Amino acid sequence: MGKKRGAPPEVNAGSMADIAFLLLIFFLVTTTIGVDQGINRLLPRYEENPPVPPINDRNILTVLVNKDNQLLVEEKLVDIKDLRQTAIDFLENNGKGICAYCNGKKDPNSSDSPGDAVISLNNDGQTTYETYIAVQNELVAAYNFLRDRECKKRYGMTFTEMEYIFNDPASKATEGLVEDLEPKVKKIQDLFPMRLSEAEPKK
Repeated sequence: MGKKRGAPPEVNAGSMADIAFLLLIFFLVTTTIGVDQGINRLLPRYEENPPVPPINDRNILTVLVNKDNQLLVEEKLVDIKDLRQTAIDFLENNGKGICAYCNGKKDPNSSDSPGDAVISLNNDGQTTYETYIAVQNELVAAYNFLRDRECKKRYGMTFTEMEYIFNDPASKATEGLVEDLEPKVKKIQDLFPMRLSEAEPKK
């Protein structure tokens, strides 16, 4: 008569839990987690009935992207590669001649000053996301160009560089750096305020 087969050896549940935990830690450390990307915008504080300040038509640059992804500026077809310069010319037009740091043409039919200039962006509900983002990028690039130029002239570095240093958590380790940059960052933002208005997409 053959020998009786013994019972299978028991697995230590505690050890299995440790192994599972170590594997979880390993995957968390080594796995790349995708990060959603979008457009960085600070939304205004909600108000029930916000006051609407009067804006002269010449201080509004109307940008429309239609359902065919065509770009219209002031109802005229414009190539997207020309949009940035069109926005720059509008923002620093200096129609009133009061902006000492502007290089604009002082066209009386265009914006009075950077503080008065508003870019109104409208898009059709069928506009592609890629076109919408491309238009957004060109408009924001116009503001960045003017801010970079003025910041370089005043402080010896571009606004892009200054803002990066100002927002970098590592900068707090250098005593007085953030405090020194804060008024400079605000100054450039005040000289060229980003007044970019976006309406609900048209269906």
